[in-house]
Amino acid sequence: MSKAQTTRSEILQKAFDLIYRKGYQATSVDDILATTQVTKGAFYYHFKNKEEMGLATVNEVIHKAIRPLIIKPLEGNEDFREAIYGMMKAMLNDHTFFKVEYGCPLVNLIDEMAPLSEGFQKTLKLQLFEWQSAIGHVLNKGINAGQLSKDHNAEQIALYIIAGYSGARNIGKIYGREYYSSFLNQFKNYLHSLK
Repeated sequence: MSKAQTTRSEILQKAFDLIYRKGYQATSVDDILATTQVTKGAFYYHFKNKEEMGLATVNEVIHKAIRPLIIKPLEGNEDFREAIYGMMKAMLNDHTFFKVEYGCPLVNLIDEMAPLSEGFQKTLKLQLFEWQSAIGHVLNKGINAGQLSKDHNAEQIALYIIAGYSGARNIGKIYGREYYSSFLNQFKNYLHSLK
C-alpha cells in the first residue's frame, strides 16, 4: 500500500471510530485530524469535504465489515430459514466490529443522515438494496424449492427482516446484548411461521 493509500485508510478508520461513537454531525474534520498524524492539507488532498469522506467511510469501512456478515451465512444453506437466521445471528452476535452500546453504524447513519443529505441517502440506500437483494435471493430459492408459498413477495419480506434488525440494534443500545437473544428467539418463530 502506498503512503497516500495508507493515509487515506487511516483517515477513514479514525473517522469511522469517531462517527460511530459520537455521530456524523458531532464529528468535525478537526476531531478526526486530532486523532491522526494527518494535516488538514492532506485531508483535503484525499477528500474535497467532510461529506465525501463520510460517504467513503460508508463504502470502504462499514461496507467492508458488514458484507461478509450478510453474504457468507446466506451462501450454501439450502434451508432459507436456517440461512436467514444464521445471517441475523451473525449480524447481532458474531462481530467485534459492532459495539452493542453504539448499535449498527449503518443504521445510525440512516437515522441521522438520510433525512438531511441526498448523497448519504443514495449511498445508504445502495447498501440496503444489496442486503435486501441477498436476502430476497435466498427467499426466492426457498419459494422455488417449495419451502415457501409463491404468494410471498421476497423483496418485501427481506425489507421487513432488515427493519427488524434495525430495531433490534437500536433497542440493544438500551437493553444490552441480552435483548438480542430474545429478539433471535422471536425471529426464529417468525421465520418458521412463513409457509
